[in-house]
Amino acid sequence: MIELGGLTKAYGDMVVVDGISLTIPSGGITSIIGPNGAGKSTLLSMIGRLLKATAGTVSVDGLDVAATPSNTLARRLSVLRQENHITARLTVRDLVTFGRYPHSRGRVTAGDRDKVTAAIDWLGISDLAGRFLDELSGGQRQRAFIAMVLCQETDHVLLDEPLNNLDLKHAVGMMKLIRRAADDLGRTLVVVLHDVNFAAHYSDRIIAMRGGKVVHHGTPDEVVRADILTDIYDVPIAVHELAGTRVVTCFG
Repeated sequence: MIELGGLTKAYGDMVVVDGISLTIPSGGITSIIGPNGAGKSTLLSMIGRLLKATAGTVSVDGLDVAATPSNTLARRLSVLRQENHITARLTVRDLVTFGRYPHSRGRVTAGDRDKVTAAIDWLGISDLAGRFLDELSGGQRQRAFIAMVLCQETDHVLLDEPLNNLDLKHAVGMMKLIRRAADDLGRTLVVVLHDVNFAAHYSDRIIAMRGGKVVHHGTPDEVVRADILTDIYDVPIAVHELAGTRVVTCFG
């Protein structure tokens, strides 16, 4: 469980995240949606301790994120940033092995190597294990990063716009993998998404943000409604039912 209490981030007089208090229950997929500038990635970064909060608290399974030693927190919580710039020339296997650092502290064991192989196999990229990251397509590289965070074996996984720069086929494939990680591996995934249709189809819960605040949260049926989305995005939005899933259309 992730608990937020009065979480705030401000840069001078500009408040980016404004006093959010919320509980994200364990299990399943929680998607964070909202327009550009809503504070989605800033909120996720504070949960993952990538960014220091101006005020408020974050706890993960009762651990205060701000005060917990890094190695302890890294066994509970893993984070994949929106942008991942790696200057060293690494293979896929090298990258995924970094996910074992909180457990191995750099002294990789046979057991760690087995878990690396299992993560690579689970993501379906065994044929890419020896390839360098700069030789891969965007979709292949994103799978390698997902394998790294899953190999960390944390109960909670934070993903900041994992569909960024992916075409439709690879975006669908990535969301299916995220769904499988929740269902088959029992992980709690918190995902920042721009595509409301992906959020509606794959999520268990949706947090909708606007202007640094959480304005709605609940199940997809509770949040993916024409009046709510029109208010959040400030553009006329229609919601339809298709094969049991809510589908969003917007033509301005």
